[in-house]
Amino acid sequence: MIHADQASSWLSSLWHQWRSDVDCVFARDPAARNHVEVLLAYPGVHAVVIYRLTHRLWQADWKLSARILSAFARWMTNVDIHPGAKIGQRFFIDHGAGVVIGETTEIGSDVTLYHGVTLGGTSWNKEKRHPTLGDNVLVGAGAKVLGAINLGNNVRVGANSVVIKDVPACCTVIGIPGKIIQPKGVKIQDHRGIDLDHHLIPDPVGRAINCMLERLDKLEEDQQRLFNDFQTDCHDCDADDVCHPQPTLLKRAAGGQ
Repeated sequence: MIHADQASSWLSSLWHQWRSDVDCVFARDPAARNHVEVLLAYPGVHAVVIYRLTHRLWQADWKLSARILSAFARWMTNVDIHPGAKIGQRFFIDHGAGVVIGETTEIGSDVTLYHGVTLGGTSWNKEKRHPTLGDNVLVGAGAKVLGAINLGNNVRVGANSVVIKDVPACCTVIGIPGKIIQPKGVKIQDHRGIDLDHHLIPDPVGRAINCMLERLDKLEEDQQRLFNDFQTDCHDCDADDVCHPQPTLLKRAAGGQ
């Protein structure tokens, strides 16, 4: 039986979590204007608020009640958070559509997920099978983080990426499968430690194409310079019978057969 002081402490702790989850919205969404709007019109916030309650029920071994309330939250918000997942403070789901968070997922504090994110499992076993996210992690729209892998603090996951391997702290990962494109040690510029510049992601494909174009330009310059050298040598030569075969050599130097 729960005593009055225990119930009061339980409610106070839950209220503190709810308030932190609502307040953090203003630091990460410029469209948020006031608390009333956030509480009434943000399905991502609704999903997190209900999750906090279902997680308490899950920990108290009221698992059926937790799953029923979680199913209601999914129907209302289109966000599926298993009540067994462990989520830190100031968790924000922007737009809150199509997000799935599995049972053994562990999420640190100040984490931001965009719509369509899946933190999923890759095993039928009941052991740890979902990812672990550190603090200040940002996961872009449509990204999938799969398996019992670890994403370190300050990691950014690009939109529509599929991450299946561990990612060290302070790295950016994009692609299918996800590849690290930004090295460790990048300083987080925001004083709160929350980096929302997920659009400022390097383009490795574009960079590779630009490198190829630069190399082609250099090759064409070298080829033209070689061609001009041959022509100059031929014009300065007095032995006409020796210079006559030069066009074949020039053609080969210019890339012909």
